[in-house]
Amino acid sequence: MVLAGLGLFAAWTVLIPGVSHWDNAVAALIESLRLTGPVAAAFAAWAGARRRRTGAAPSLRAPLSVLGFAAGAFTVTTGVLAVKTVLGGGGGGPAAGGLLVALAGLGAHVAVGWAAGWAVPRALTPPLVGLACYGLVAWAAGRQAWWSLLAPLTHEREEVRDVFERFLPDLFLDQAVWLAGFAAVVLLGWLAAAARRPMLIAPMLLAALAASFGLSRVHLEYGTARPAPVAYSCREWPITVCVHPGMRPGLPELGEEFTAVAARLSRTPMVFTRVEQRPGDERSALPRGTVAIRVDDLAPGFAARAAADFVRRIAPCSDDYSGIVTSWLAGRPLPGGLSAGQRHAAAWFGSLAEPVRRDWLRRHYLTFTQCRLKPSHFSGFRQNLALPVSPPSAAPPALGWRSSEDAGGWGDTPVYAQVTAAGHRE
Repeated sequence: MVLAGLGLFAAWTVLIPGVSHWDNAVAALIESLRLTGPVAAAFAAWAGARRRRTGAAPSLRAPLSVLGFAAGAFTVTTGVLAVKTVLGGGGGGPAAGGLLVALAGLGAHVAVGWAAGWAVPRALTPPLVGLACYGLVAWAAGRQAWWSLLAPLTHEREEVRDVFERFLPDLFLDQAVWLAGFAAVVLLGWLAAAARRPMLIAPMLLAALAASFGLSRVHLEYGTARPAPVAYSCREWPITVCVHPGMRPGLPELGEEFTAVAARLSRTPMVFTRVEQRPGDERSALPRGTVAIRVDDLAPGFAARAAADFVRRIAPCSDDYSGIVTSWLAGRPLPGGLSAGQRHAAAWFGSLAEPVRRDWLRRHYLTFTQCRLKPSHFSGFRQNLALPVSPPSAAPPALGWRSSEDAGGWGDTPVYAQVTAAGHRE
């Protein structure tokens, strides 16, 4: 139960919040071996040392029993992750190769621990084996090289937790063959030496051949293996929003947030009708009318963070005059620490009706994106749209974003119908 609890804890810390996808579950299961593998190795070393001190005859049944115990704890962790994924409507399908890698990695830890405990039956051997295994895997995890995948790793989300990051399912089978072959070599070599059975050298050589085959495949395929293409999950109206299938539950909130942003940009060169979640390091060209967003997880406030990040990329300005417009576009509160002039500009901008603010942005779009807005841009602008304009607010603290359905709702502005980027009125 302790090993199962550790496995669940380790896997849960790797899962991306809110994501329900089999790739996410399999990656978390493999990454949990960074903790459960060394613990299993230490337990196997303790069992091996204890059996050696009792004078029991060496046999494969003993280490395989320890492996069976560790596999039972692994099964509990796998079952909980599978239930969570299914209940969340998980996309994709279970990666059998990932499960094999995890099991083979667990077997490799147990084999090393058992052989070390038998060879050095001392009280310090189990903790030293556990620490050595943990340090070795942690060191390999920090390296982006083919040989680091000889440990049970996925190169998944080392620093940036991204559903698109470095998931290489084509290498799973090769990793599993290497790890299983290595575990067999260690156990058969231990038994051949401990029981003085030279006839075990032949199957040990076969296991070594299998391990070598897996090792060479990892080496050859590492540079060419690519993540499988992602079939987006999309919401089509009022604008099209597409995300990784594991983040499908976030579509309604993202759709609402980016429909409002698209409406505010509908009269500018940045008009868009489609939003796609993309990996953080991807720089490929996008079709006209499509914008890329970054969504790391579905933790509370994820849609607002994605919208704010998108707006910052349009105008990466640090001045507070641009911040007034950026706050309106992203639907966020005004920046703090405004000067008297900036508060006046914010009050004036907040007094404009929503369609007038959009027309103002159309006229000053280039100046805004080049971060050259000045106080003079926030006065004297009234387009003859025959729409009411409320007087400027006398209280600057009231000039914040209100959450409303009309994508306007800034300061004391009246409510108007929202014009989406697709040209429909709501």
